[in-house]
Amino acid sequence: MARKILRIVGTLLGIVVGIYVFALLLPFLRFFIDIPPGMHFTPANIGYYAIGGVLCGLIFYILTPVLINIFNRILSWTDSKLKAVSTQDIALVVLSLIITLVISLLISYPIYRIPAVGVFIAPALTLLLVFIGVRFVLNRKEEFTFLSTLFKRSARSGGRENEVYKILDTSAIIDGRIVDICKTHFLEGIIVVAEFVLEELRHIADSPDLLKRNRGRRGLDVLNKIQKEMDIPVQIYEGDFEDIAEVDSKLVRLAKTINGKIVTNDFNLNKVCELQGIKVLNINELANAVKPVVLPGEEMIAQIIKDGKEAGQGIAYLDDGTMVVVEGGRRYTGETIEVLVTSVLQTAAGRMIFAKPKQGAEKFSGVKY
Repeated sequence: MARKILRIVGTLLGIVVGIYVFALLLPFLRFFIDIPPGMHFTPANIGYYAIGGVLCGLIFYILTPVLINIFNRILSWTDSKLKAVSTQDIALVVLSLIITLVISLLISYPIYRIPAVGVFIAPALTLLLVFIGVRFVLNRKEEFTFLSTLFKRSARSGGRENEVYKILDTSAIIDGRIVDICKTHFLEGIIVVAEFVLEELRHIADSPDLLKRNRGRRGLDVLNKIQKEMDIPVQIYEGDFEDIAEVDSKLVRLAKTINGKIVTNDFNLNKVCELQGIKVLNINELANAVKPVVLPGEEMIAQIIKDGKEAGQGIAYLDDGTMVVVEGGRRYTGETIEVLVTSVLQTAAGRMIFAKPKQGAEKFSGVKY
């Protein structure tokens, strides 16, 4: 309905423009067409006005849908770009614009009164000062912590505390477990995938090394699955930090910019984020947290699959991937036996269980539990 109304308005506007244009061109048309001189509103002249109005009205009638589509595309593009900009950045730009405009107007007013050149120098000086002021503020936006606190408070008061940005690291995407985490609905908020992370995934997917190429393609498939099959909203951050070369450093800057949390399983990135006060959701720590607790003295079933580093050791793995080091288990390689847990070693990278074969252990042929 709105498009039809706009098309009618455009047609009427075209008719008015056509009449006005032909009225301006009428004196020049007398050199080519026999038009009676004198008053413009003669029957012959009115006929020319009508022709001009109909022609321009028809042109505007045809062009109005095209112009509406172009306007909608520009509006959508602008909206998508603005979504990638944090509210803090917008507030900083507006604040810096107001301050720099006031300062530049005070400075340029005396210059404006200089004869001849003042009219040209004053506007140029105003634009230059505004540009420098906005750039200066944006390059130091991390120092405006009071704005971050203000926006966090307003978000909590508005009941939007769950709308937190979760920024995916390349390692978390390639790992693939993020899909299962999203399925459980434990991860709330908005998933953010940076354009430079996508670029790194594309480079890995195009690598001549087969293993890297498969990992990169797996990461792209994981992102595609999250975006199409999950209910959680996903946003692509198209901005970049050209003054930073490393992807991890860019992720840290992005987390500071949009007040987000980084989802990763990279141990080094985790430590860097902790030092800079950025919250991290570590997938490995989550996996360790949900693993069943094993205490020394408990019995379990383990299948010895290979030799350990030390003499006589055998290595087994639980269903969740936890490594079990069995002292004296080398002779049971390839067999499933009962073992007794002696100790558990918990590290940031994971958990290791140390065990020994149960006294008089024999080959286990029952159900694994």
